[in-house]
Amino acid sequence: MLFHVLSGIFSNDMAIDLGTANTLVYVRGKGVLLSEPSVVAVKFDMERGPRIVAVGSDAKKMLGRTPDNIRAIRPMKDGVIADFEVTEAMLKHFIFKIHRRRVLVKPRIVICIPSGITQVEMRAVRDAALSAGARDVYLVAEPIAAAIGARLPITEPTSNMVVDIGGGTTEVAVISMCDIVYSRSLRVAGDKIDYAIIRYVKQNYGLLIGERTAETVKMMIGSAFLQKEESVLEVKGRDLIAGVPKVIALRSGEVTEAISEPVSAILETIKIALEQTPPELASDIVDKGLVLTGGGSLLKGLDELIRRETGLPVTIAHDPLCTVVVGSGMIFEHFNLFRDVLTKA
Repeated sequence: MLFHVLSGIFSNDMAIDLGTANTLVYVRGKGVLLSEPSVVAVKFDMERGPRIVAVGSDAKKMLGRTPDNIRAIRPMKDGVIADFEVTEAMLKHFIFKIHRRRVLVKPRIVICIPSGITQVEMRAVRDAALSAGARDVYLVAEPIAAAIGARLPITEPTSNMVVDIGGGTTEVAVISMCDIVYSRSLRVAGDKIDYAIIRYVKQNYGLLIGERTAETVKMMIGSAFLQKEESVLEVKGRDLIAGVPKVIALRSGEVTEAISEPVSAILETIKIALEQTPPELASDIVDKGLVLTGGGSLLKGLDELIRRETGLPVTIAHDPLCTVVVGSGMIFEHFNLFRDVLTKA
């Protein structure tokens, strides 16, 4: 009895959504305690070697604004680790930020992974978490974590369809009885939409803009289909011909045109998933529809476009940015119910 009381007091079990764009951390019994950009600023010194100078929000402010000896690095690419050492340092920083005091035991950690991840990429995630101070590492597929976080009845013999659109990947999955019946992982998501805006502005206006500006354009006037009322946004960048700063007025219709290719790829992946779903489960989806999670689901008009193209009910999860990490955290809160969805790393 005393052990259970102490373990409740000193519990530091954590769930981490290690995303391409943002990293979120859920602590058992406390909820989501951290949500920061997956960015690390590294200073390269000839004598001392590389040294981390900022992580998360502070590092993101430096994107495109650093001197030659400082680089703002995004260590995650397409939902997987692209730079092991920087990812490890980022995890250590976030774990320390949450547990500033010394704890009695190292944390058990659940980490979300894309359903299309390779064994090598899976080992990299595990090793980074262990090196960052984890006692035990468990892995859970992002679509399952998203479904749990969206409060879908995944333990029942009915079909639940989830579309999780993050920064690096779009995960489309049909889930029944705590397992994935069909899944498809597409490395097209929020980042590719940003890059499409950068490319459009460069080709049509001869203006070079940064990732942060493209993200702002997407959030302010981006839309999955043409809106009746057009919006205009002033966009600042560098004129590629004159080499001087320049301002243009970008219309929302142009942004819709710019992002049509990645949006179409996401839509096509959803259609393929529906075609591959077994008939009995497909009938459940007709009634219940599908749930959108992840930051990419907040793109204006995306839910309406999917509804038009598939004829199915489409719901955006409550707080879609946190759905995956909340679902991962709920696995610890209800461990006996959801333990079968975990892979021990």
